[in-house]
Order: sequence, then C-alpha cells, then structure tokens
Amino acid sequence: MEDRLEQFKCPHCGAGIEFSGETQEMKCDFCGAEISVDEIIEYLDAETDAKQRVSGWNKGEGQHFDGESDLNVFSCPSCGGEIVCEATTVATACPYCDNPVIMKGRVSGDLMPDCVIPFRITKEQAKDALRRHYKNKTLLPKVFADENHIDEVKGIYVPFWLFDGDADVSIRYEGIRTRVWRDSEYENTARSHYLILRSGGLGFDNVPVDGSKKMENNLIESIEPFDFSEAVDFKTAYLSGFFADRYDESSDDCISRAEQRMENTAEDQIRNTVVGYDSVTVKKKAVFVHNGRVRYALCPVWILNTKWKDRSYRFIVNGQNGRIAGDLPMSKSLYRKWFAGIFAAGTAIITLLTLLIRFLGAK
Repeated sequence: MEDRLEQFKCPHCGAGIEFSGETQEMKCDFCGAEISVDEIIEYLDAETDAKQRVSGWNKGEGQHFDGESDLNVFSCPSCGGEIVCEATTVATACPYCDNPVIMKGRVSGDLMPDCVIPFRITKEQAKDALRRHYKNKTLLPKVFADENHIDEVKGIYVPFWLFDGDADVSIRYEGIRTRVWRDSEYENTARSHYLILRSGGLGFDNVPVDGSKKMENNLIESIEPFDFSEAVDFKTAYLSGFFADRYDESSDDCISRAEQRMENTAEDQIRNTVVGYDSVTVKKKAVFVHNGRVRYALCPVWILNTKWKDRSYRFIVNGQNGRIAGDLPMSKSLYRKWFAGIFAAGTAIITLLTLLIRFLGAK
C-alpha cells in the first residue's frame, strides 16, 4: 500500500495547525484560529481536489532505505526536507520545519482505526501529573525532583485492539469451615468440607490489548482504564500535532491476552459469590469465550523521559484522565532508616507483649 503524506494547514494563515486536547478543536498557534475537526477535514478535501485538477504529481510516495526495510524516507510537503521514520509510524513532525506530518496510507483501508480517543490532558498537565507522582514517596531521594529534568515529553496515540465477547464460566470449589472449642482438658478442632459449584455467563465490551511491541504490557495496563464512551470515529485530524504508531502485533497475536483478561475477570466475579467459608480452593474450572468481535482503536498516551545520575526513567500518562505509571529511584539510606524504624517498632511491640504476658501470668 502506498504511503501518502498529509499535513493540516490553517485556512487563514497557512501555518501548521494541530489538534488541541484542551478545546477539542484544531488550533493554530500562529494566528490563534480555532476550527472544528469536521471543518478542517472539509477544507483539506477541497484543497486536495483542487491540487489534483492542476497537477498529477504524487508527493507522498515513501522510499525504503536499502538494507533497512523497517525505515522509510519521505519528503515534507511544506519545506521539502527528508523525514525518516519507522515502518509503523503513522504521525510525526518534520525535523526541519516542525510541521506535523501524517502518513495517511498507513491509516487507510484495512489499516484505518475504527475509532480514536482524542487527547484531553495537555503537555503541561502531564508534567504536573509527574510532579504529583513524586509527592509522598517515602523512599524517593529528596534531591530527585530537584536534580532530574524532563528530557522529552511526547504525546503518542498507541494502537489498541478492543475485544468484545461472552464468557461462560463453570468452577468447582472446595470450601472449608473450621470450628474450634475447648473442654475441660483439650482444645478441639473440627473441619467441615463442602463441594461448591458455580456457573454463569458474563458479557464483555471493549477489553483493551495494546498492539505495539514498543509499549510494555504491564506499564500500559497500569494507566487503564480508558473511557471508550468518549471514543469518536477516526479522523486523521486528531493525530495532527501528536505522534502515532500503527500496530505491529495483529489482533490474532493479541487474542490470548484478551481472553486471559476476560477469564480473570469472570473468575473474580464468580468467586465473589462464594462466601461464608474459612478457606476456598479451586478444584476445577472451565471458561469458554465466544461471540468474539474485535475493533481497532488509537488511545492517547503521554510519554515522559527523565534522567537522574546517568540513569533514564520512563513514565507514561493516560492522555484522557491523567493516570500515571512508571518507576522511581529509591534512596538506599532512606530505605535503611525506614527498615531500622520498622524493626525497632516490631522489637518494642514484642518486648511489650512479653512483659504483659509475664505480668498476667504472675497474677
């Protein structure tokens, strides 16, 4: 499939125009104009039709590097500079004129997403979320927040597969109830064993599984959930001003992860109906997922990279609700003090209990 470059220009001044998560409209930073997504799409379509009537040139054809099939080079429609990107890149920016560029051929036909959740969290709000993430972290080095600096903040649309389906669940448990009593000589224990059968069905909508190999699964799952009631029909205008990747893991590759998430949720829901026992053990289970349906979506994520003491730290922020995930450094000296405090407190409690037992025994 042929890649065709697309850029969004302000109808008033011709400068590059980007989608604003704050206003949910296209905004020109040069002249301040704000235009709805539908209006900018209509303007772009009319402009493209006019160009096609005048010229037969195709400026959006990408060329592969020799020996590097995962890289492509394009000519920027604004300044003519060369843009080098990976084969999965959908949206980026020209390194010379900084205008947003979209590889339209990579989001058309069978590759077109069914929906997109537009960014709502701005870049500054993402930075604020990181600063709040630092607070109340007992073992965080005190100088980390002051000495580290954010090297890069990148808004990227991450490809997701959304799975719908029904799960039929059948589980056999063993439940145990324990009764303890004392007589004049002994402490007695009786355990009663019960066979517990549970079965039922659950329906699932929009179970998300990211389709990008670059994104760590456990990290991206940590910033869920996304509210898919806010998803809109896909339009390339939403990508303007952000980065975007095309999936490099197919829906077939992700089915097992989706089914596992459905199974785990179904098991938890069924387990919550088993009450009144001292212990419950699963003896046999069967989960059958059927009536499956899959859709392709793009979800907004801010990626923040920061360095401290020559080590890189990566954080990601949900571009819809501001939820954040990422690893923080730990101060060894603070950890030793914290552990010593816990140990001292534990020792004090044990000493107090020992003295109390002796006192009661003496009486």
